Amino acid sequence: MIDQQNTESSANNPVFAEYEARKKRLEDAIQLKKPDRVPIAPLIAIFYPTRIKGISNKDNMFNQAETFKAWIEAAVQHNWDTALPPMGFQPVKLWELLQITQMKWPGGQLEDNTPFQWVEGEYAAREEYDEMLSNPNSFAVKKFWPRIAKALTPISDMIQMEPPPPMLYFSSAYSLPTFLGEMTSLPEIRQVLKTLLAVADEYAAFKEGLASYVTDAKNQGFPLVFGPQTITAIDWVADVFRGLRGSMLDMYRAPDKLKALVDEFIPYTIAAPMLMDTPFECKRVFIPMHWGAAGFMSDKQFAEFYWPSFKALIIGLVDAGYTPVPLFEGDYTPRLKYLAELPAGKVAGHFDHIDRKKAKEMIGDTMCFWGNVPSTLLCTGTPQQVEDDVKELIDIFGDNGGLIIDCNMGIPDEAKPENVQAMTDAVMKYGIY
Repeated sequence: MIDQQNTESSANNPVFAEYEARKKRLEDAIQLKKPDRVPIAPLIAIFYPTRIKGISNKDNMFNQAETFKAWIEAAVQHNWDTALPPMGFQPVKLWELLQITQMKWPGGQLEDNTPFQWVEGEYAAREEYDEMLSNPNSFAVKKFWPRIAKALTPISDMIQMEPPPPMLYFSSAYSLPTFLGEMTSLPEIRQVLKTLLAVADEYAAFKEGLASYVTDAKNQGFPLVFGPQTITAIDWVADVFRGLRGSMLDMYRAPDKLKALVDEFIPYTIAAPMLMDTPFECKRVFIPMHWGAAGFMSDKQFAEFYWPSFKALIIGLVDAGYTPVPLFEGDYTPRLKYLAELPAGKVAGHFDHIDRKKAKEMIGDTMCFWGNVPSTLLCTGTPQQVEDDVKELIDIFGDNGGLIIDCNMGIPDEAKPENVQAMTDAVMKYGIY
């Protein structure tokens, strides 16, 4: 009886009703059904909401509460249909504690208003493929973690002692306390343990902030644009381990080992969202697509090295009840023939650069089209130019309802607020069915 009363109370709440309407609008568009109108849903907007509030990029990354508050205010101001993804807030304090080397951030190695930056590099050598394949966990702890998190170097140094200590030798009531005592009392290991406790405290606060943001957004009537995220196995290998130069050379010099490592990671890329979706109440999974665009590799290379792990990821997520949201960075016009093979009405493709008419022709009955108002228009154009571009998108894709309006890469940091608002105004003018 109490549950029924709560349901009725929620149903009569105008904020709850708006939340449900926005949620249904987005889901209908993704499923290629006609919603009441075209949704407007920025996939990402890292620094724009705080920049228009006069908050520096440094403060954006170090002050979680103020950042999330600005994000909700931006959604209200521009009447978006979703709240921005909480995973867009980067845990910079954790980076500091672990002495992360793969990232640079404002207030750290960069000026206060510089965006954070990924540090490209070959963090694993081609000669280490066999080691990664034979014992990935050992390789991670012994070699890889210290390369990307300097604070963990003492653990690696201790593990790699020669000859390695046989752990069973220290497994008795006599020897185990002494062994653990000797190990943990070393000054450098003590420091690692202190760091890990600080990481635990920071991460607990980080998770609490994420949960509060999700609740606050819902209480304002905004569902999340996406919740968990993952990445294709080929992008993981190329981004994290081998880098652009290394992975491109591997396609010629070590193709079989590259494919073998990619295959090794496919199950984990599918499982990753299942480990992080609980606080989000959202089954849409963000997938940034880094190396598959035309310009990074040929069509033949795409078919051989990129498409298999991407298709496996999409099918795996759909089968598990998730909605994949791949962000197709770069030009994906030559890849449309592949995308047409994906399950219809199950994927929301967010496009950067694409031939719109070809996309409508080749995947219009397969995939919701999300995007792709040029970021240049939002930064340097006029409201009228933005309106004209949104109208063109609606004219091309709006007939079957499979359209969500956004900029091509989410809202850019330097976007003019009047141009961001023009996207919403154009949707309200031309996108009501």
